[in-house]
Amino acid sequence: APDIPVIDQAYSKLSNSITVEWRAVPGATNYMLTAQDGDSFVETIVKNSPGTVTGLKPATLYRITVRSINSGGKSQPSPFRKVKTVLAAPILSVHSPSCDSIAVSWKAVHMAAGLSVSLMRSDGLGRMLKQNTTNSSLIFTNLDPGTLYTIKAYAWNANGMPGDDFTYNQRTSPDAPVDVKVAFNSGALRAVVSWLPTEGALTYSVTVSSGLLKLRCNTSSASCMVPSLQCSSEYYVSVTAYNDAGASEPTDAVSLKTIPCAPVNISIEEDEPGHLLVSWSSVSLGHYYVVFVKSDDGLEVHCNTSHTQCHFQSDCGFTYFISVFAYNKAGQSPLGDVLNYTTAPCCPSDFRAVFISSDTVRVTWAPVRGADLYETRAAGGSGVALCRDTATACTLSALQCSTPYNITVYSFSEARGSNASCAPQYVATAPCSPEIKNISKEGLSVISVQWQPNNEEAMYVVTARGEAGLWHCTSTRNSCTLMDLPCGSAFSVSAIARSPAGQSLPSYSIPLETAPCCPHDLIVTQVTQSVTNISWSVGKGAQTYVTTLESPKGQAKCHTLQTYCLLGCITCGTNYTVSLRAISETGLTSSCTYQGYSSSACCPFGVKLYRLSNNGIRVFWRASDETINYSADLHGSKGNFSCTPSSGLSHCDITKIPCGDVYTVVVAPVTNKGPKLTFCPKKIYSVTCSGSSVGMVIYRGKSNPKHI
Repeated sequence: APDIPVIDQAYSKLSNSITVEWRAVPGATNYMLTAQDGDSFVETIVKNSPGTVTGLKPATLYRITVRSINSGGKSQPSPFRKVKTVLAAPILSVHSPSCDSIAVSWKAVHMAAGLSVSLMRSDGLGRMLKQNTTNSSLIFTNLDPGTLYTIKAYAWNANGMPGDDFTYNQRTSPDAPVDVKVAFNSGALRAVVSWLPTEGALTYSVTVSSGLLKLRCNTSSASCMVPSLQCSSEYYVSVTAYNDAGASEPTDAVSLKTIPCAPVNISIEEDEPGHLLVSWSSVSLGHYYVVFVKSDDGLEVHCNTSHTQCHFQSDCGFTYFISVFAYNKAGQSPLGDVLNYTTAPCCPSDFRAVFISSDTVRVTWAPVRGADLYETRAAGGSGVALCRDTATACTLSALQCSTPYNITVYSFSEARGSNASCAPQYVATAPCSPEIKNISKEGLSVISVQWQPNNEEAMYVVTARGEAGLWHCTSTRNSCTLMDLPCGSAFSVSAIARSPAGQSLPSYSIPLETAPCCPHDLIVTQVTQSVTNISWSVGKGAQTYVTTLESPKGQAKCHTLQTYCLLGCITCGTNYTVSLRAISETGLTSSCTYQGYSSSACCPFGVKLYRLSNNGIRVFWRASDETINYSADLHGSKGNFSCTPSSGLSHCDITKIPCGDVYTVVVAPVTNKGPKLTFCPKKIYSVTCSGSSVGMVIYRGKSNPKHI
């Protein structure tokens, strides 16, 4: 085995090791170092001197020995040396409580009498700071913010022997950022916060707070975008810088007022036709408001106000789109509810009412903007007549005649309903149809018509209509008289009422028949002494006729369908009144009077012929009235002869009458005019010649001639 080594020196520079130096032993290939602490020991094999035993406890006294080793074995331990390990390095707790300080603290180091702590910028700039202390902590102040510092500390024992040192790099926390600016994007409701970069800051945190609401934005750059801000809110913006040492103080808060929210509770009222009132609730942070009103024809107007309502002019039948914006320094509020308001449709214009009849009126008007439906209302009388239609015309029927009506045409729309401001128009219906109560005759061609007056201030027109033409009479009362109606005619009589409002329907027609016409011509012809023939022209409208000849001595009457009649029992030489009644089919009678008629004088009786000495004949008769003049007519084959006596005589003579002939002798009264009467009795006499030119006169009669 090799020789025993001799230790030159042994010392501890680290708290967990002791270094040993010895002289080399010839033939030794290795050395064993042993550090013993009581019953425990630590061994280490090294090649040569010096050698270090590690894994030791700090501040502990060890016995150190060395043994040499070769292939032959180990030598005996060298004489020991007592060596105490140095103090352990303090375990530091370091942080930067502020941007210009670093706080260092530690736990007590075993066997330490004090501690030495030094601090210096890691970049070597500036001076080193060092403090010796027996406390367990200390603070370095007046440091540069955000700067990396190197901190070294070691403990020393009562002999002033330093122990292991502890090195720690610590950065001071950053200073608060400066020149913080907030750029607000009103459209996106977000803000971009920017600042100047801070020395030593690794990251930044932006805090945007409003009441209990806090929004954060973290970034490593010098700006940050904060989204999702609320309208009508005031935020306080601060920026904090961070590094591994901690956070800076937050910057002074910067106030950020966002745009106002869109106004709510928007209401639109048409306080009066043509005026819109737009009102809304006040908006927080709203400094003023702008109301935009756009009509459906594209025209837009607006109103600026610091109040919560605006007035606008409006037109009927338009739809207005209304939006309200609030404004402040941050900008315009978002678009809120867009309300539409449709004004009531316009009242119809060019209103015209035309009466079709007394109870029916047709109302027309021009179409108006905004109207989907029209309602025509006629108020008057005992009720209301309604008509609804999409057309611009309406017919109102079953109206009361002679009644004033207020007719109003209302326009309707689905959006707004009706326009209640449309003015009515006064219209009076035509008069009621009159009712004819009575038709009476006041004369031959005069008819009185009476009716029930059922209208005020109406003119009544009565019309008689027939084949003969039209006859009218008018009155404002309850009757009028039709004059000069032709006889023998049939009429239909009706009445109408007229007023400024129009004309009524005609009344029900009443048939009217005028009395038949009296015949224009009437001829009385005496057929015999007691029989008279009366003939006449046709009387229009007459069916039968009653003819009467009347005198104080009696009357003769005849009722016939013909236009002539024979009347018997006529008294000769009598003055008669001639009358005729024309009777229609319905029994109407016209009494016609004519010029009186005088029957011819009575025929004489006792007619006899006497021969005269001068070949003449005397005709003798007895007259019924001495005042009547007669004439005698003899008619024979040899000639006709006549004679007329002087007034008052009842005979006359005919001279130079031929004999030997048969004569018809008629003695008849002499009339003032007209033909001779032919109905007086005729007597036949034969005048014979007896040896001379004048013979006997023989009366032949009808069968047996007589000789006179």
